[in-house]
Amino acid sequence: MGETKSTAASVREWIVEHKLRTVGCLWLSGIAGSIAYNWSQPNMKTSVKIIHARLHAQGLTLAALAGAAVVEYYDHKSGAKAERYAKFLDNHYAHKE
Repeated sequence: MGETKSTAASVREWIVEHKLRTVGCLWLSGIAGSIAYNWSQPNMKTSVKIIHARLHAQGLTLAALAGAAVVEYYDHKSGAKAERYAKFLDNHYAHKE
């Protein structure tokens, strides 16, 4: 029988493989959520709503980038990244010969 991964392990693996896509999705959802929240504030000008949405999304993006850096650090520290690259290189050069 093959190994079955939990949903959390599958999500973590996808995030590790697609760090920049994850940060981009967080930025997009952050700006959309912030615009939705700010639009419910009737006493703000539209330009202020947009500026606040950008600032909220920017803060969320910085937090996501810091999280990606922490994941990268622990992958490097544990050697998991080196194993992943070694496996990729072994498969890549095996097909060339």
